[in-house]
Amino acid sequence: MNTADAKRILETALICSSQPLAVRELRVLFDDELGADTIKTLLLELQEDWSQRGLELVSVATGWRFQSRPELRDHLDRLHPEKPPRYTRAALETLAIIAYRQPVTRGDMEDIRGVTINSLILKQLEDRNWVEVIGHRETVGRPALYATTRQFLDDLGLASLDQLPVIETPAQQGALINALAQASGADQPALPIDEPSVEAGAEAEAEIEAMVETLPEPEPEPEPEPEPEFQSSSPVEPDAAPDEADTTVVPSGTRP
Repeated sequence: MNTADAKRILETALICSSQPLAVRELRVLFDDELGADTIKTLLLELQEDWSQRGLELVSVATGWRFQSRPELRDHLDRLHPEKPPRYTRAALETLAIIAYRQPVTRGDMEDIRGVTINSLILKQLEDRNWVEVIGHRETVGRPALYATTRQFLDDLGLASLDQLPVIETPAQQGALINALAQASGADQPALPIDEPSVEAGAEAEAEIEAMVETLPEPEPEPEPEPEPEFQSSSPVEPDAAPDEADTTVVPSGTRP
């Protein structure tokens, strides 16, 4: 098989695939007759062949894929003018903390952000397959440790965490948040809360929990309490009183 045919096969497989394809999967196309190094060389040549086209061949965390170029995004968005709702800034900041500080616990994230993190944020990020629990910290309570997934890198078009931009200034942080917002804009559910409701809901939840903890536990009414009332109303004592009256009256009425 010549190089042109091999590149055409790779090109067709990558365009038709809905997911990135790893080199080991691409080798199956040739019944493992081509080695991994040869496949990588052909992919780099394909990448160069497509350098002046609307699509680009990129290497991401889970393999190789074709994708539209970022500069054409505005034009493609016109095909679908109704954009889906996106994640809140609180969710994106939480995601950025996990990406740069992983593995981290929920307490670590709250210390960095300075506010309580709503559990819906972490659940939403897990449902998006951007973060996952990779273990537990060996401390009191064994809190879960969160880290990003390979899907997170794929959606950002990155091959590894080393390719994440370095954040040194607030402007760079804002640029990262905007990049995450763009990556999260396609086919994903929005958080059912906005930024104020996250903090307000967390504070309200904390207040409710504190109030519940301060409430005394209801105690059952003691059973012995009604017994004295029953004894006080017993006919024994009234009977004894007349007897004493009778015994005192009789002697006083006897003749000497």
